[in-house]
Amino acid sequence: MARHDASTAWCLCQQNGCSMSAAIARPDVASLIWGDDPRGALAWGPGKATAVPVEGGYSVTCDLSFCSGMHNSTWLGAHCVVLEDGEPQKDANGKIKLRTMLIPKSEIEINYIWDVIGLRATGSDGYTLKDHFVPAENSVLRDRDEELTYRTPLYLFRQTNLYACGFSGVAMGVARSMLEAFKKLSVDKRPRLAKTVLKENTVVQHEVALAEAKLNAARRFLITELEDIWATVLETETLTVDQRMRIRLATTHGIHEAKEVADLVYDAAGASAVFHSSPFERRYRDIRTVTQQMQGRRAHYHTVGNYLLGGEPDLSSV
Repeated sequence: MARHDASTAWCLCQQNGCSMSAAIARPDVASLIWGDDPRGALAWGPGKATAVPVEGGYSVTCDLSFCSGMHNSTWLGAHCVVLEDGEPQKDANGKIKLRTMLIPKSEIEINYIWDVIGLRATGSDGYTLKDHFVPAENSVLRDRDEELTYRTPLYLFRQTNLYACGFSGVAMGVARSMLEAFKKLSVDKRPRLAKTVLKENTVVQHEVALAEAKLNAARRFLITELEDIWATVLETETLTVDQRMRIRLATTHGIHEAKEVADLVYDAAGASAVFHSSPFERRYRDIRTVTQQMQGRRAHYHTVGNYLLGGEPDLSSV
C-alpha cells in the first residue's frame, strides 16, 4: 500500500492497531463500534488526558493530537490517567495505569493542527474535551492479557507491536517506490555536463546495488522474525519479552534502512527530485516524517542493546 501512497498505508496501520481494542472491550461495545457498522473505525493519538471517576463512568479532560485517520473514523480514543482524590491510579507494580476512553466522534470537535511537510493526507489532527462524560463500559485497559474478552494468539501481541511492524512496512514501501522510480529515471537522464546517462555511471550502479541489498535485507529480517515469533506464539500462547525486543529491533532497523535508501535515491536523482510532479519529492517528505514519529526513534536501538547486554528491560516502547 505504501508503494502507492504512504498516508493511506499509515492510516491503515493505525486502524489495525486501534482495532485490537475490540478484543478487550465488552462484546456489546465492540459490536457497537465495529460489528454493527461496516464503516466503523477507531482513531487516537497522544497528549494530556485525565479521567475522574463519577457515577456510571468517567469525567474526561484531554488535549490530544496526531490522531491519524480521525476524519474517516467513527470513534476516537483518549488514553487517560485515572485520578482518585487527585492522585493517579497505579497497578500492582506501582506504575500509573492508563485507561483508554472510547468516544463517538459525533461528540467532539476536531482541532485542525496537521500542517506538516509529510504524511499530509493522514489528517492527523486533534481534539480537546473538558469534563466530558464517558460511560464506564466505553473504556478499556490496553495490552493486559487478563483484560481480554476475546482471546486468540493475535491479541497476545501488544498494540505497539502492530504499529511498529506496520510503520516499518510504510517506510520500506516508500523507499521501494523511490528506488523503482529512480531505475526508470536512470535510463534516459543524462545530468548536465555528464557524458553518460545515469544507468551507465559506475557510482550510480554501485549505489543502486547497495540500496537493493539494504532494502531487501531489512525486509527479509523483519518478515523472518515475525514468521518465527508468530509460529512460536501459536504453539506456546505466550508472547515473551525477548520476542517483543526482537520485533522492536527488526522494525526500527527496517525504518532506518529504508530512510538511507530514500536518501541515496533522492541524492542520485539530482534536480529531478525537487519538482512536485516528480515521483520523489512527496515520498521523500513522507519517509522523513515517518522517522520523526515514535516508532522511528533511533533510541529504540539503545533499548534493545541494553536488553541484549543484560540490562533491565524497558518495556515502555516494546
